[in-house]
Amino acid sequence: MAEERHISTAELKGGQGQVIEAETFRDSVGTMEQTGQRKWVFPRKPSGKFTNYRTIVAIVLLAVFFILPFIKINGNPFLLINILDRQFFILGQPFYPQDFFILALGAITSIVFIILFTVVFGRIFCGWICPQTIFLEMIFRKIEYAIEGDRNKQMKLDRQEWNTEKIWKRSLKWGIYIMISLVITHWMFMYIVGYQEVFNMMKEGPFAHFTNFLVMIIFTAAFYFTFAWFREQVCTLVCPYGRLQGVLIDKQTINVYYDFKRGENRAKWRKGEDRKAAGKGDCIDCNQCVVVCPTGIDIRDGQQLECVNCTACIDACDEVMVKVGLPKGLIRYATEDEIEKEIPFKFTNRMKAYSVVLLLLVGFLGFLLSNRGSMEAKFIKPAGTTFFVRDGKITNNYNYTFLNKSNKDFTVTIKVIEPQHGTVTMGEGENILLKKDQIIKGNVNISFPEKEIKMSKQNVKIGVYDQKGKLLDSFDSYFEGPFKIQF
Repeated sequence: MAEERHISTAELKGGQGQVIEAETFRDSVGTMEQTGQRKWVFPRKPSGKFTNYRTIVAIVLLAVFFILPFIKINGNPFLLINILDRQFFILGQPFYPQDFFILALGAITSIVFIILFTVVFGRIFCGWICPQTIFLEMIFRKIEYAIEGDRNKQMKLDRQEWNTEKIWKRSLKWGIYIMISLVITHWMFMYIVGYQEVFNMMKEGPFAHFTNFLVMIIFTAAFYFTFAWFREQVCTLVCPYGRLQGVLIDKQTINVYYDFKRGENRAKWRKGEDRKAAGKGDCIDCNQCVVVCPTGIDIRDGQQLECVNCTACIDACDEVMVKVGLPKGLIRYATEDEIEKEIPFKFTNRMKAYSVVLLLLVGFLGFLLSNRGSMEAKFIKPAGTTFFVRDGKITNNYNYTFLNKSNKDFTVTIKVIEPQHGTVTMGEGENILLKKDQIIKGNVNISFPEKEIKMSKQNVKIGVYDQKGKLLDSFDSYFEGPFKIQF
């Protein structure tokens, strides 16, 4: 579909050879020379309405990233993903390995949401929310602009010999990059082990936690490598989301598009010229949309894998259009059908189908969370044990495990639900104090009158109740008794 559009562009150009042919412009990555050597991208510092909006979004998200580890709900971390110690807290609510199916369903729901979001909005996530883009464009790139200057100065510095100016500027930039990478690594660890543990490791020194220290160094080096050198290659070569985009977007997807019908035939600007009468389009071929692109592509070539929808080209083009007195929006958020056929955006059946699936998953996930219960109880007969008879009662011993999933302490009592007339005997008393996020283990004896036990192995349901008599959880087990011949 993009190929057809570009052929139309070439036809509008009248074969002047100023536009790359559709058969070749997708054959190579925009940041690579024909020899296979990397073409370093020196994007011009963007400015404009969308850049300002993106800056606000980035500030909010960075604030969330740096503040969130210190927020607690009912004494629990707001978000903690500790895979090694199997500690998971989401929105202050503890999750356990037993809840893995809920977390897995949550991950599937998130994937479906990303798919729906991509089908509707393309790669807006990449340009506005992706951590790679935010850290690179809003932190590392701004430091680079402050130290080395804008595009032209950076290119000049890159070409010149390693003199005093280049050495101290590059050293200063790389040194700051290392410090920021170190900070990001420490904050990332706070989401894994908690901020208290990170502060303790810093206080006790690297040799007291050498393994953790080594892991931090590795991650710091990885962040530094990514933001100092690899940069846009993450988006074009590594990130799977870019490949997913190629499968999901269609002519009804909103993306950053160049309006070729309005822009072609592109030609340089001449003051006082009637461009329409001369058969020229609104694109004055100033190349500003190219020099501001952080992935080094020409948006006028059509939809491309490297485009992250960062809107830098929109701001650059709008600025030029205002200067020459032409309408803004030559490059804008639009659908391909809107550009080619002037069909406005509509919510397609495909989008509706994804929405229905997403709503069903969200509803089921909500149901599982609401029925998750405040605690989990298990009663297991110890291996190799059997019943014993005393004072006309048959008694079995059980090992219990209680897990408090709630954010409050409560006292529980064990009772037999089925069959009736069962009694519970505990060494530590009838009530058990169960603190929040606590796992306790113990043993309990359950007895029945001999006449109540009709079989050698009988089903039994044991319940755990709070002080108000509310059933918190129940567990189905079995009860052993003497073998009886039934007539």
